[in-house]
Amino acid sequence: MRPDYPLKTDRLVLRPFEEHDLDDLHAYRSDPEVCRYLYGEPATLEDSADRLTKCLTMSELTEEGQWLVLAAYWPEAGRVVGDVVLKWISEKDRQGEIGYVFNPEFQGRGLAREAAAEMLRIGFEDMGLHRIVAQCDPRNEPSWGLMERLGMRREAHFRQNEVFKGEWGDLYIYAMLDEEYARAS
Repeated sequence: MRPDYPLKTDRLVLRPFEEHDLDDLHAYRSDPEVCRYLYGEPATLEDSADRLTKCLTMSELTEEGQWLVLAAYWPEAGRVVGDVVLKWISEKDRQGEIGYVFNPEFQGRGLAREAAAEMLRIGFEDMGLHRIVAQCDPRNEPSWGLMERLGMRREAHFRQNEVFKGEWGDLYIYAMLDEEYARAS
């Protein structure tokens, strides 16, 4: 599955990453606050360049286990303000997972919601998925708040699920079924 690029929301252009996106990607992936609830640490420029190299190859889904990773380009700002992902978890069970990371400079404007909603659309409408999940640290209220605004339901709260950055961490799991997506659309 390869979307017909570029994908356009009301304000964003979602597209594969390009080599010239390094500075924009590094601007938010190097921010300690952005990485607070992510598995990685703030990126060095070399880390961001490595991530960009990987992202350049993630513009289509041909088999389960792959990630579709798209740059969220905001024409008004003239730059990439975040990225969104759709993971194809299972072909047989028609399962996927979405995620998003945005530059704090551009948060609070509904841009992540627009981008994440488009990833749900791709998953349900283009891929015919049955269930899409998203997960986050319960302390990351903006993230789970976005999941709820998208119409996703909290299905689980795993307490002390794993050691995360040196301490026991909890995990929220949200999900949406294709029938729930159809009712909300």
